[in-house]
Amino acid sequence: MSDPAVSAFVIIPVLLAAVFTLGVAHAWRRSGASRSATVRAVMITIVGAAGWMAVTAAIAQSGVLREWDRNPPPFLLLVAGIGAIAGGIALSPLGRRLANYLPLWSLVAVQAFRLPLELAMHGMYERGIMPVQMSYAGRNFDILSGASAIVVAAIVATGRGGRTLVTVWNVLGLVLLANIVAIAVLSTPRFHYFGARRLNVFVTYPPFVWLPAVMVLTALAGHLVIFRSVRERTRAI
Repeated sequence: MSDPAVSAFVIIPVLLAAVFTLGVAHAWRRSGASRSATVRAVMITIVGAAGWMAVTAAIAQSGVLREWDRNPPPFLLLVAGIGAIAGGIALSPLGRRLANYLPLWSLVAVQAFRLPLELAMHGMYERGIMPVQMSYAGRNFDILSGASAIVVAAIVATGRGGRTLVTVWNVLGLVLLANIVAIAVLSTPRFHYFGARRLNVFVTYPPFVWLPAVMVLTALAGHLVIFRSVRERTRAI
């Protein structure tokens, strides 16, 4: 944990959980919910986020995610579960409140976490822990999503950009996310598409399991909530 590239895989997920909790609190207050309803929503968010992080870390620690001979491999079930949870959040009443009551620029700004994440992932590659194709030295260009999120959020916050800009950026960001997720899955021992010496196994250990379980989940759910926000704001015109 004294290595910044390693500690980032703990610090970023914890900060994202905190930002998510603050977003829920703000959305509930702006929706006109009572104080007790807001507190209840915040507490459920805290327990849910902490529970998810604890469960995924425990599963990774147990070694279950490294059982690649099982059908289907547990890691692929985790990936499928992440997609289902992201979609569930975006389509739920929670997603509706986040989409309707948080500023559009703030939803974009959250995705800026992908910039320091990609720097940390590159550090993992330099240390020989992560295969090159998953870094920006290889086939991963998701650092562009994180860097551009800062610019797009600033433009929208100052009123110089709107829903069209956000939609275009959101589509590109989702494509870049899909690209690295596909690369990560194809790099697992089950597929070893990029060769036996370029395997993605580090994400099956804690705290690196929070890369897919928290950070990919946040990025995907965030993109889906942004799409919902743009659609509902367009309907309101």
